[in-house]
Order: sequence, then structure tokens, then C-alpha cells
Amino acid sequence: MAALAQADLTGGDLRLGTVRERTPAYTSYDVTFASTTMGRGTEPLRISGVLNVPTGRGPFPAVVLAHGYIDPAYYVRGQGMTRERGFLAQRGYVALHVDYRNHAESTDDPRVEQAVRLGYAADAVAALHALRTSDDVRVDPDRIALFGRSMGGGVMMKALAAEPGLFAAGVGWASVSSLEADNFAQFQRPDAPLAELKAGFRGRHGLPAEDPEFWRGVSPRPLFGDITEPVLMVHGRVDDTCPPPWARATQRAMTEAGVDATLEWYDDGHAFGPAFIAAMDRTVRFLDARMPA
Repeated sequence: MAALAQADLTGGDLRLGTVRERTPAYTSYDVTFASTTMGRGTEPLRISGVLNVPTGRGPFPAVVLAHGYIDPAYYVRGQGMTRERGFLAQRGYVALHVDYRNHAESTDDPRVEQAVRLGYAADAVAALHALRTSDDVRVDPDRIALFGRSMGGGVMMKALAAEPGLFAAGVGWASVSSLEADNFAQFQRPDAPLAELKAGFRGRHGLPAEDPEFWRGVSPRPLFGDITEPVLMVHGRVDDTCPPPWARATQRAMTEAGVDATLEWYDDGHAFGPAFIAAMDRTVRFLDARMPA
């Protein structure tokens, strides 16, 4: 996280490709934009994604969407937050869904796992710069939020902590923990024998019990005091993928660090089925209030 915060994270060169969909409310495009391995001077990357642009002249407020974990071997462009992307565009928000490096048509970064996906946060920051500098999409540069879901909630927290003041607001739905050791124990530890996991990390860093300093160093929670944006956390009371106590701990840690952080609960699980509309309405109200015209 310290290296991410010190890096000169760049981005831009938004290119509109094939039109995916036209509705009375918005037009959806395949897009690509420029990112970097870890800031200016490092290897350039090309990131794919999907962009929904509301009908009208703009300039529009915008939301960068950071999707949750989907195996990159099976992931397809724009997967994971299609409902959110359409909902936001119908309400006047440009919505840019980021595929991340190593996903869909994006450039591969061989260090992506070694860096515990810090590069995904760099891609989210690059998406903001791409929107701000686009000649094809009229976006209000001061009204761009970052909305992450599940793993993308962790991406959102890392980006806000690394680049305070860049985004206007942050939203995390059904987010992973703000401590990477928790995420390791929940998602990676059950997937393989301990010896296999140790062999996979050997030469890079130890497991959380062996190298707690590393795992804290790649977590956003220690840098919550740097976050300047308001944050809305949304979580289901029966989420069995990202345990509800994680949301409570993250919101409490943010508040103690001085972040304007709100946590909203819904009677739903990780995927947000029955509560989706209510939770999205609450999210849009938050964005409207925190990014006024």
C-alpha cells in the first residue's frame, strides 16, 4: 500500500469501440483505456471495459465500477456489475466498468497475484483519469465516484487510501475485509493444503501468521486516516461469502480514523437479489447528495 500511495498513478486515452446496446436512456460501448503496471515509468497496460453513457449533452457525474472476484480464465468483458451499470446510467451517471489487468481483453501483468491485486486499484485510478481526459464523453471531473463490489470493495478502499481526494466518494457493496489476512483465511486458505500455499508464496512473502507485517502492509485499513472521501458501505445481514462482522469492523475503523463512513444493512445475501433495487436507490441518493451538481 505504501508503494501504491507513492506511485504516480496515471491513465487516460479512453477509446470507444463497438456499441453493445442502445436504449432511450443510454448507449453502452466496449472501451479500452491506458493504465500502468505500478505508476508512471512502469510498463504500460491496456485495460478493457464497458462504458454506459446517458442520453443527453452532459457533463455527467460518473462512477467507476470495480467488480468482484470472477476467475480470470472464465471472465468476459463487463461481467459482474451489469445491473449496477445499467441502473446508474438510467439515472444520469456515466458508468465505466473496469475489467482489470489479466481479465478479458486487458493486458496481462505477471505480478498481479504477487502484489495481492494492488494493480486492480491502479486500474481503477487509471479509469478516473481516462474519464477526465476523454474528448468523447462529457464527464464532470469533480464528480467521479468509485463503486466496488465484493473483491471490488477492497479495490475501492485501496484506491481511496492511496489517492486521497482523487475520487469524490466511495461505495462498497458486500465488501471483502479491509485486512488482507482475513481475506486469505476466508478465500485462499481453504482451497489448498498449507504446504502447497507456502510453496506458492515462497520467495515472495510468508503466510499471514509468518509475515504479519507484509499482510498488514498490503491492507487498506492502516491507511484509513488518509481517506478524505465519504464512504457508503452496503452489506447483507446473511452474507455467507463476506461475513457481516467484516463490514462492522471496516466501518468502525474508518470512523475512528476520521472518515465519513456509513454502513447500511439489508436482509439479503452476498449477491443482493431481493434488496437490489432498494440498495441501489440508497446508493444513488448517497451519490446525489455527496456529488451535487
